[in-house]
Amino acid sequence: MNKESVVVCGSGIVGLACALGLARGGHDVALIGPRQALSPPVADVYCPRVYAISAASQQFLAGLGVWSMLDAGRLMPVEAMEIYGDAHGRVNLQAWQAAQTTLAWIVESSELERVLQQAVQVYGIRWHDDKFRELQAGAVLGESGQRFAADLLIGADGAKSPVRAAAGISLDSKPYHAVGLVVHLNAELSHQQTALQWFNAEGVLALLPMPDTAEGHQVSMVWSMPQRLAQELQKLAEPERHAALEARLQAASGNRLGRLRVRSALLGFPLFLEQSDMIAPGVALAGDAAHRVHPLAGQGLNLGLADVQTLLRVLAEKEAYRQVGDMRVLQRYRRARAEPVLAMRLATDGLQRLFAAQSAPVAWMRNAGMQCVDRLPFVKRLLIGGASGQ
Repeated sequence: MNKESVVVCGSGIVGLACALGLARGGHDVALIGPRQALSPPVADVYCPRVYAISAASQQFLAGLGVWSMLDAGRLMPVEAMEIYGDAHGRVNLQAWQAAQTTLAWIVESSELERVLQQAVQVYGIRWHDDKFRELQAGAVLGESGQRFAADLLIGADGAKSPVRAAAGISLDSKPYHAVGLVVHLNAELSHQQTALQWFNAEGVLALLPMPDTAEGHQVSMVWSMPQRLAQELQKLAEPERHAALEARLQAASGNRLGRLRVRSALLGFPLFLEQSDMIAPGVALAGDAAHRVHPLAGQGLNLGLADVQTLLRVLAEKEAYRQVGDMRVLQRYRRARAEPVLAMRLATDGLQRLFAAQSAPVAWMRNAGMQCVDRLPFVKRLLIGGASGQ
């Protein structure tokens, strides 16, 4: 009996993980997407985009055989998290409070892509350096004109997904009118493997622990800043931009890590809250193609990897007489993802709305609520479990 063919569109982390998982599960897989040539890692030079990988995602990547391929010297385990409100509110989370050794791992995007690319090549997965152009009956047409048979097409092709558009899958999109600014920083004081986060009038600031460099301690900044303020910073010439950003950082962080100095280029990306219908006949979406949430919890990639893990499980458990693109099978995938994705949407969007409100009574209540949470061990265990994806 011939294997059913599955085509994965998208060669980012989610697409590569999906193709690898399908191949390991015995499916006939073709991967369509640009081959990104990754330069060898350089000491003290780090990819500008990093991810906080949850315990659940780490276990999934380990199951794919790629976690052990990462350079341990470029990984940073997060053992604690400090969250500050815009007044007296504060919550401290420690891994040991939930009987864990680590809350998350900070990993460079380029290093995850590198090991996934290597694994895809080892498994001999057909990787076509092409782009999706058109969806035909039982086939996918690439921009090169090449035709790929597809019993199931998986769109892991990003937030502007051409697969989603071609399949006519609906998308509910709401702009936050904010920009996520990312940059690596030298820190005067050690982060002690602690992630730091502040909610204030200038958005949500996160400082993620990174490996030390020859210049000293290092953290990665992710600042979800109102669009107007972000654009003002981005328009400045580099010396003025660095000085202005460092001054804002000192004020926002309360000197928690001492002096912070910019050590890499400042990048920015617009923020959206998006949710698609996720499936169509013979088509399933995963990752940013399926949904996007506010980055304040750092869960975007974890949601995408959980999409892949769930889809692999649903396909493995389907009845033998059903095809991989059967709508009943795909509906099971959508149902299985509905609750966790909705919960993350409500949590991140709710927190963003709560701290965006400027009235004095709301400000008092949210900071008082943080103080209350900080005194309740069982609530902390729930928060840590949620962040770990467990």
